[in-house]
Order: sequence, then structure tokens, then C-alpha cells
Amino acid sequence: MIKLTRFNGAIFYLNITHIETVEATPDTVITLFNDRKYIVKDSAESIAERVRAFYQNVPPASSAPRMPDDANE
Repeated sequence: MIKLTRFNGAIFYLNITHIETVEATPDTVITLFNDRKYIVKDSAESIAERVRAFYQNVPPASSAPRMPDDANE
């Protein structure tokens, strides 16, 4: 999760795995996969950097997820 600031000054945390796009229009608009949008004070560049930093610190999965039927093959 990353810490973001709304234009009214309220701070909230957003699960970055739900982010589809981050646009500077000139306000920063974050669109999630469910089409919900957030307008924040944070710059698009700073959000992109925080997302990159998050993924650099997450260890890779040890193996690809398997469907239940895959175990029988």
C-alpha cells in the first residue's frame, strides 16, 4: 500500500495492486481496475516511483500459482 493525499488534505492508503492507470491531467488521477477514480495531490511521477519501490522490495513468488486441475497432470 502507498500513502496518498486527497486535495482536502485527508491522507489515505491505496492498495497498489488495484491501480490500472495514473494520469497527470494536470491533477493526478488514479484509476483502479474497477473504474473507481481518485484525484490526489501527489504527482504521477512520485506515485510511479513508490510503486516501483514497492515491487523492488517484494520477494518473487517461489512458483507460479496452479489451478486445482493442474495437480493431476
